[in-house]
Amino acid sequence: MHPANPDRPAPEGRGSGGEDPGPGRVLVVDDDPTVSEVVAGYLTGAGYDVARAADGPAALECFARRRPDLVVLDLMLPGMDGFEVCRRMREHGRVPVIMLTARGDEDDRILGLETGADDYVTKPFSPRELVLRVDSVLRRAQAPAAPAGRPALLEGAGLVLDPAARSATRDGRVLALTLREFDLLAFLLRHPGRVFTREELMSEVWGWDFGDLSTVTVHVRRLRGKAESDPARPELIRTVWGVGYRLDLPPGPPADALPGEPS
Repeated sequence: MHPANPDRPAPEGRGSGGEDPGPGRVLVVDDDPTVSEVVAGYLTGAGYDVARAADGPAALECFARRRPDLVVLDLMLPGMDGFEVCRRMREHGRVPVIMLTARGDEDDRILGLETGADDYVTKPFSPRELVLRVDSVLRRAQAPAAPAGRPALLEGAGLVLDPAARSATRDGRVLALTLREFDLLAFLLRHPGRVFTREELMSEVWGWDFGDLSTVTVHVRRLRGKAESDPARPELIRTVWGVGYRLDLPPGPPADALPGEPS
């Protein structure tokens, strides 16, 4: 990692002195002072108002006091790991979380997403890439409602997604989806029957032209665990081997079928 560029201008509306401060408060939690300093420096250079904490209790105290717009949270912390910190933050309100982990174990990434993390970055990482991910997560989390009115519900196979309320149900059962899981399911519902590669999903849903493609794999797995009747035998989000993923919706009755007639 390289030192931050203090001469980089702040984006408009995010610590730039404008009337609209924008989604600018970020809490960086890492017990490695070098990593913490570099990450904070890059985020500050990008216009964010950054606070730092070196352990779980300090992170929770700062979270309660500052109410950041996003938390960059290291998984391996002394005394209280990042999983527990994330859980406790979630008890007090919704905030986007990007987890930092030195582990390559997919189980840790899955557990991080399950506890409410919106994204994860594996060390070593590029601070510039982390800033882009912070930008992307916050842009989606803080996106204003469409001016044309309330967007239409997305429905199929018992799924009902309300993009305005960011709520999701299947057969009347509430689905506790993370930010990315909701965006992924909404995108697939808008394009049923079409196969997308992991690269295409990363570009369309995450807004990235680069990054670890296993991010998509992990999110699909987590989404299946919440939306499928039997995640081990998915019937909605299908894997097309060698290509990617496709959302299959059961066919509806013919448009000219009369009530009571077999379809």
